[in-house]
Amino acid sequence: MTTPSVLNPLGQPIGLPLGGWQPPAPPSHEPMEGRFCRVEALDPARHAEALFAEYAHDRTGRQWTYLSYGPFESLQAYQAWLAPAGQSRDPLFFVIVRKADARPVGVASYLRITPQSGCLEVGHLSFSDALKHTPVATEAMALMMQRAFALGYRRYEWKCDALNAASHAAARRLGFRYEGLFRQATVYKGRSRDTAWYSVIDSEWPRLRQAYAQWLAPENFTPDGRQRTRLSELTHAPGP
Repeated sequence: MTTPSVLNPLGQPIGLPLGGWQPPAPPSHEPMEGRFCRVEALDPARHAEALFAEYAHDRTGRQWTYLSYGPFESLQAYQAWLAPAGQSRDPLFFVIVRKADARPVGVASYLRITPQSGCLEVGHLSFSDALKHTPVATEAMALMMQRAFALGYRRYEWKCDALNAASHAAARRLGFRYEGLFRQATVYKGRSRDTAWYSVIDSEWPRLRQAYAQWLAPENFTPDGRQRTRLSELTHAPGP
């Protein structure tokens, strides 16, 4: 892929000027409302017990393999981890609440929030079994991306352990573009991690916004809840 550029007076290629662009404000905890879910500020006092109960359905603990924390053996252990997370502003944690029953079913966050570069990341995705592979999960990710670009961010990142096949698949399904591998990028749980980088940039957002709206529309689902068109068919972008 060729990097867009112009020539300076010395004949050197330089990045495109941004005109009147200004660094956006940091994201707030203002809730995000969709048809299937509400994405709201993490409140350990209100959410910890329900979240822990949802996560407890995963008796193997496999949902925590690629996170730097968990699994949690008790509600008290989870509450101890959640307490500082609820106070953090980077990462800025949210709970995904399923509207059908007002049940908290997962956690997500903005992190590495860098307004001066117009860049932030979505991460700390801990989805319960009740959230995975559902329209609720897709809508929550769409709402968070929408908020970032509406604020004026230029770049929205997704990073994962290079061995986490499920996270790779989710990023690609949502329309993120793979950018490369950072070898031995970090250490967690006593093991080395290569990190895969994905991103969406602001010029790609209008197409993805339309794809999400089309996929989430009621007419895309049969009466028994099956999708008619796959999201990956709508988000696939030509080129590298």
